[in-house]
Amino acid sequence: MAEIHFFDDPQHIRRPREEVRLNQIGLHVHPDGRRVAVGFEITPFQERPSLEVAVRDRQGRVVGTLTVIEALQSSFHLTMHLRDPEPGAVYDVEAIVYYAVPGEARQIVDRRTARFILEPQTPGDAGS
Repeated sequence: MAEIHFFDDPQHIRRPREEVRLNQIGLHVHPDGRRVAVGFEITPFQERPSLEVAVRDRQGRVVGTLTVIEALQSSFHLTMHLRDPEPGAVYDVEAIVYYAVPGEARQIVDRRTARFILEPQTPGDAGS
């Protein structure tokens, strides 16, 4: 029996874990400056990868974290809440794509960083 391929585009072929990459990170800071929508685009995968995301302030302190255990889709977004007592202007986001098997060290397959800047709000901007 012949094998049927529904996708001719090689970018849509599900890849083994060694070939899975974080292709894109998108960031949108909400007007309150305390929430950040983080979008991910991952290589289509055969095995579901996990992600770990950390947001750090200029001093390197972690002010937000997010963990995705065995992602179901290769493209999705989530909202992170920043726990920074003194919100700053510049933050770095680090995202790690990995696979974990109980009893074994996790296998990191990709790591990406991005930077975002919080724009100062004027009093009329609060609550927009």
